[in-house]
Amino acid sequence: MEQLEVQNPVVKKQLLDVQPRELKFIFEVKKQSSCAVHLANLSDHYVAFKVKTTSPKKYCVRPNIGVIKPKSTYDFTVTMQAQKSAPSDMQCKDKFLVQSTVAPFGTTEEDITPDLFAKDSGKYVEECKLKVSLTSPTQSPVLSPVNGVSKLEQSPASEISEEKLLTRVENLPPLQMVLTSAKVEENVLLPTKMGKLICDRDVEYRPLDVVDGTKLKFSRDVEELKSKLITLDSELIQAKSNITKLTEEKSCAVEEKQTLKRELATLRRKTGVRTVERGFPPLFVCMVALISLTVGYLLHG
Repeated sequence: MEQLEVQNPVVKKQLLDVQPRELKFIFEVKKQSSCAVHLANLSDHYVAFKVKTTSPKKYCVRPNIGVIKPKSTYDFTVTMQAQKSAPSDMQCKDKFLVQSTVAPFGTTEEDITPDLFAKDSGKYVEECKLKVSLTSPTQSPVLSPVNGVSKLEQSPASEISEEKLLTRVENLPPLQMVLTSAKVEENVLLPTKMGKLICDRDVEYRPLDVVDGTKLKFSRDVEELKSKLITLDSELIQAKSNITKLTEEKSCAVEEKQTLKRELATLRRKTGVRTVERGFPPLFVCMVALISLTVGYLLHG
């Protein structure tokens, strides 16, 4: 695919409106939790976006890249993987970064490359940071009194119309895990586990569009080994069947050989008896000889 050459126009206003700015997850041990994010294109241009996070192994974003047409909206879902234990004080320091930039007319998701969001040659890349907060099941949803009656208070994400959500769900690409890294350059101080302060530009954001090649290769190798094992098992069964068949044929051949031997012996015995019956007895021969001598003597006498 040929790389698109993007000539960003001079951007004088905000490209995307991102809501909510704080992702609220209902945290339960060993259970997943999801949060929807709504993007609105405020410009008259095609806008491409990409989502990054500081904890790529903890979250899944679907889709993590996309293109929004002018004056249109787009929704994506962030899913927090099941955790074995709850963090202390239910505090979460994870962050998300939504990068957006102007794209050429007619750009599709297949045309999006990492170079599209590179901050070089004066290209404008808008960035929006999203915080993460955790709430327990007993704290969500929040009840707020309205005219003296308790009413469920909806979050900005829940205000998205069902029609929009259903429309976006149909076009969701496969689940993509976050793996590689990128960095954000802004001087915002963040607390660390050691109680020190670090600059936000040192916080590592990792894109969600690359899958771990090693894991995929290992999975393919396992599947290939399973396939070979199944093939060997089938060949072994076929070989056993052939051996059994040959053994049976050998037994039949031995039996036929023994039968032929018996028949041959019987024929030989019958042939010998017939030969004896066709010859002259010795007594008969002696009598004939004696008579012949007597007749000869009388004739010459």
